[in-house]
Amino acid sequence: MTRKICVVSSTRADYGLLRNVMGLIKRDEGLQLQVIATGTHMSPDYDLTYREIEGDGFDIDQKIEILLSSDTSVALTKSMGLALISFSEVIDKIKPDLILVLGDRFEILAVVIAAMMARMPIAHISGGEITEGAYDDAIRHSITKMSHLHFVGANEYYDRVVQLGEQPTNIFQVGGMGVDNISKMSLLDRNDLEKSLGIKFFEKNLLITYHPVTLEKSTSAEDMQELLQALSGLDSTRLIFTMPNADTDSRVLFDMIKDFATKHSNAVVYTSLGYLRYLSCIKYVDGVVGNSSSGLTEVPSFCKGTINVGDRQRGRLKAESVIDCATNKESILNAIKYLYSSDFQSSLSSVSNPYGNGGAAEKIVNVLKNHPLDSIVKKQLYDLNIVLNGTV
Repeated sequence: MTRKICVVSSTRADYGLLRNVMGLIKRDEGLQLQVIATGTHMSPDYDLTYREIEGDGFDIDQKIEILLSSDTSVALTKSMGLALISFSEVIDKIKPDLILVLGDRFEILAVVIAAMMARMPIAHISGGEITEGAYDDAIRHSITKMSHLHFVGANEYYDRVVQLGEQPTNIFQVGGMGVDNISKMSLLDRNDLEKSLGIKFFEKNLLITYHPVTLEKSTSAEDMQELLQALSGLDSTRLIFTMPNADTDSRVLFDMIKDFATKHSNAVVYTSLGYLRYLSCIKYVDGVVGNSSSGLTEVPSFCKGTINVGDRQRGRLKAESVIDCATNKESILNAIKYLYSSDFQSSLSSVSNPYGNGGAAEKIVNVLKNHPLDSIVKKQLYDLNIVLNGTV
């Protein structure tokens, strides 16, 4: 009997990570792929990126618009409410056998709540990770507790999902999804990338992505100002900005980046590069700057440096290619100076990515196809206290 797997994507970034899994599901005769696009995929502000999913040959079963034209906490909470209402109806309509989600977006939390209430099996990718500077952390752990199958990126994250009370037999260490993509994608060469971006690379080039630090109040703009002040003196460096996520206070960061680019001819801004261009950019820049998870999970596979600004990613596993710095101009400039130092550059060739070497998609699809689903919805707490005391 064909098993229906419903994959939910809410951003261009998570689609980039899910794309290989979706392709394997689509090609497997024992599985039926269902796709739901929501979140920024449906927003003109983010280039209506659901079209990229369709352009890759995937049929979208449902397109769900939930984002309001505001980035306040009230607006995002209302968006979650819209998502909860919409997904409850969609799940009842398409009746998947299992829902597959990735990460820690607020939209995905609403999806999982709706699926849980429908007694629907849920598989979650990237549980057990830590990002102490963002509310993503609480969302991610909440999704873990409502999910039934868990695909984690490293042994440390496996242990944390066990610590959260999930059964070890339902947790699978598959490695990083981004690493998997890097090993499979044919990246653009320098000339094709420059044509696609409409720019020429300089002798020095940096890729910058900075997201709101959502657990702090009224600091995102201040932190961004410090970052931009540090970058403003790098006139001989090509600065390639990608825009922040649709989180609380993201719009003020949008405006600051756009204003910076109008005043600095070496800076260019892209709402979203798309996964192919983004990974290709990493290949040709000297390093990445900001607070995106990609700097920790994907960039080390290119043996390139990451300047990790502030606390948003505090708690994640980090390769030796990651340079942590505070959110002030002096600290950022010191980190950039260290990035270009001969000692640091010579150390990059031996960098090992803690998220593995690829193969995640095949491992995930194998579990989705073969793992019994009949009784996993009724969960039993894996109590570490009992286990460690020798009762179990």
